Amino acid sequence: MEMDKHPFNPDDFFKKACSFEAALIPVSVVLGWIAGINPFQNLHFSESAIAYGVIGTMPLFLLFLTMDHIQAEPVIKIKKLLHETLGPSLHRYHWTDLLILAAIAGLSEELLFRGVIQPWIESSWGMSAGLVGCNIIFGLAHAITPLYAVLATFVGIYLSLSLDYGGDRNLLVPVVIHGLYDFLAFVAMMRAYRANRLTDSE
Repeated sequence: MEMDKHPFNPDDFFKKACSFEAALIPVSVVLGWIAGINPFQNLHFSESAIAYGVIGTMPLFLLFLTMDHIQAEPVIKIKKLLHETLGPSLHRYHWTDLLILAAIAGLSEELLFRGVIQPWIESSWGMSAGLVGCNIIFGLAHAITPLYAVLATFVGIYLSLSLDYGGDRNLLVPVVIHGLYDFLAFVAMMRAYRANRLTDSE
């Protein structure tokens, strides 16, 4: 079947994806050491931060669902690419596996981008430069298509702004938003892929 063709082996997707994302944590520590920044310094547990994170996830996930109904060619290209690359892998795993992967990605990427890169740029060029510069890098790191890079940049800005939501800078807020959004998106893509497989088999 055509849908079984994919660019990498889905059997070891989970292990490789978790390993790659987890590797960003020591990268963050090393970069933080170079910059004199502790990546964990603004990571504080609080119930309000978790609540802000859960609430803050909803606009992003609604955007994700809305994109599924947009028929513009650049959007269709993104959906097709995600379906063909992630679909064959995600559908093989239980939702708890996807939760683990999303949690690792949320923590590791936020430690790197919002925990080190943003304050590093802020210390030299100010808050605005940190906000924009960090998220241009974030967008480029997710540049699977030009539109996706632009969308990722704006999502990154949203995550950076959530850092200071509530008055005190807390990295836990974007960590929760990032991880929960990834989890919901993974589950949605997994379900869509399974539904398409059932349709094609009929």
